Amino acid sequence: MLSEFLLAEMSRLGARDALPLHRQLYEALRRAMLDGKLGAGERLPSSRDLAQDLNLSRNTVVAAINQLSVEGYLASRVGSGTYVNDSVPRATPGRGARKAGGQPATVQAGRLSTRGKALSASFCATELEVQPFTPGIADFSAFPLTLWQRLQNKHWRLTYPDMLDYNDSGGYAPLRRAVADYLRVFRSVQLDADQVVITTGTQQSLELCARLLADHGDTVWVEDPAYWGAVKAFMATGLSLHPVPVDEEGINPRSADNAKPPRLVYVTPSHQYPTGAVMSLPRRHQLLATARAHDAWVLEDDYDSEYRFSGPPISCLEGLDTDGRVLYMGTFSKVLYPGLKIGYLVVPRPLVPAFKQAHYDLNRPGQMPVQAALAEFIEMGHFASALRRARQNYGERRQCLLEALKPVLRDSAEGPFISGAEQGLHLCLRLPASVDDHALAQRIATQHSLTVRPLSAYCLQRKDLRGLVIGYGYAPLAEIQRCGPLVAAAVRQALRGGPA
Repeated sequence: MLSEFLLAEMSRLGARDALPLHRQLYEALRRAMLDGKLGAGERLPSSRDLAQDLNLSRNTVVAAINQLSVEGYLASRVGSGTYVNDSVPRATPGRGARKAGGQPATVQAGRLSTRGKALSASFCATELEVQPFTPGIADFSAFPLTLWQRLQNKHWRLTYPDMLDYNDSGGYAPLRRAVADYLRVFRSVQLDADQVVITTGTQQSLELCARLLADHGDTVWVEDPAYWGAVKAFMATGLSLHPVPVDEEGINPRSADNAKPPRLVYVTPSHQYPTGAVMSLPRRHQLLATARAHDAWVLEDDYDSEYRFSGPPISCLEGLDTDGRVLYMGTFSKVLYPGLKIGYLVVPRPLVPAFKQAHYDLNRPGQMPVQAALAEFIEMGHFASALRRARQNYGERRQCLLEALKPVLRDSAEGPFISGAEQGLHLCLRLPASVDDHALAQRIATQHSLTVRPLSAYCLQRKDLRGLVIGYGYAPLAEIQRCGPLVAAAVRQALRGGPA
């Protein structure tokens, strides 16, 4: 009986979604038509009868029927009543069948493309996010939140209408100037402010480069092991990945790699992610020469250069580029906070107009008041102060973790030894090839509720790397003091051949 079906459907909707009564009745009637309970051309009971059968006010019933009429489900015939419109499709076997909870039994939208399947099945963020060795505490306590809120409120009060629109100039001009000044002084980047494009972060910068500089199916050389976010960006834009192994001097193209000439080369030369290798000067010149020979673009991801703890800062690869083929990118998420979602891309001068136009067309950039607040934050010296405090804070955590791991280190080529501890917010504890780093990481998670990442999980083709990627940027000092020895003990047991 129709009224019983409607009451059951309304009860389910009310319990699940807390919809108002007229909306519950609207959804129930629509479902009755789509599921065949009310066929095309069938006459509805009068609003008075429906109200009585369902114990609803007549106004509620009329509101639901009127909405269905406006949307074309129902049609009124003068002197005759209200009917299901003939254009409502008749139910077919299997059509409209629903599981509990209202989801279709066969969800056609769940059929992913080949690219979608690859994206969802490889390099999962839950497994490879750059937040290992953390008890779940995100530490941004040093960030001057009160000051930041005051700056944002100021610029929201002063906002002109054009600041609320999309932006087609590559970002807020004072912020682009501040970024250019910072990179020119501290990273030896050769640029002027017009070359800076403000993005929502490294991922958007990578996707913009991939879309403008390469065609579907073109080859991109990526480091092996690799940063998972770059792998995802290139897969999503239809590029063909060609892994190139990394050694202690950075990416190391072999003669065989030239058989797959690249259109793009993605590198993290100042602090390779995840091994921490710093690309040597000869290797940098070699890479630029290789890019020149293949007429390729080099994408330099300088993701954590602000945190250099040992030795002088490493100059960027772009500073050696004489051909204008290096695109340099960075982010504010490591110094300020990830949710800020502001990064920057430095493009060669001939590419500036195309990149600004494409950025506008593809991404519709905005958030000008936030960019204005960040520009003032930098210009007033607060960025430098925040960086100075963070560098000291993370330096203490780094040293604490190094001390905790020292007892398991060995002076041998096979390890264990530490790489990448001179810079950034993580280090890599390299292990002998005989150690199952996946099992070791799982054991640490199971026994101690600590998240460290197996180095081999970042590899695309290589089978020779074992280790643990351990972060200290998101774990308080007290937690590192407590948990560092637990990680060391687990590693020691694995080296002795204990169960993993």
